[in-house]
Amino acid sequence: MLSHDVRGVADAMTESVQDVATGGGHVVFETDRIRVRPWRTDEADRLLDILSRYDVAKWLCDGEPELMKDRAEAVARIERYENRRTEDPHTGIWAIEVKQTGVTAGTVLLVPLPNSDAGEIEIGWHLHPDSHGFGFASEAARGVLARGFADGLAEIFAVTHTTNGPSQAVCRRLGMSDLGVVEKWYEGESQCFRITRGEWGASRPVG
Repeated sequence: MLSHDVRGVADAMTESVQDVATGGGHVVFETDRIRVRPWRTDEADRLLDILSRYDVAKWLCDGEPELMKDRAEAVARIERYENRRTEDPHTGIWAIEVKQTGVTAGTVLLVPLPNSDAGEIEIGWHLHPDSHGFGFASEAARGVLARGFADGLAEIFAVTHTTNGPSQAVCRRLGMSDLGVVEKWYEGESQCFRITRGEWGASRPVG
């Protein structure tokens, strides 16, 4: 199960968001505080530090958490992220970079839900504990929602463990509706949230 600890267009955001491409590589979007972009292989140590932590990994899957073991595994994971981006540029698993410090806070993602016959898309995020409490997850997720709806998605889901209260609070701050407990996509029970394109548009400030 993806962590929600759980697709940038400027006029679709409550903050200032820009889609940009820089000489240093593709940037999905940026706000005043963060830059969302592909993970780089030179950041493998940071990804390892995040995904080798039980308190992060416990929200990312069904059953017993699978902790990342070494740097080689982190490099291979980043390469898979890049292959996914190449195959479908509208979805992806991206790094959240804090512009002031250059530190990669964690990951935000937009991916098809597993075991889905209808092609539902879910948003998710997982951050290093040292980057909790600053609003980076909500800020990155807003940009991803804006991008997804600009790309034509009709709805976007978020699926959390039923006990992941902090992530559920982020979902609510994003304006997502709590659909209750479901038993689909993942094994066992999950808390399901959803926001539609119409709901997202209605939540944007006027003027």
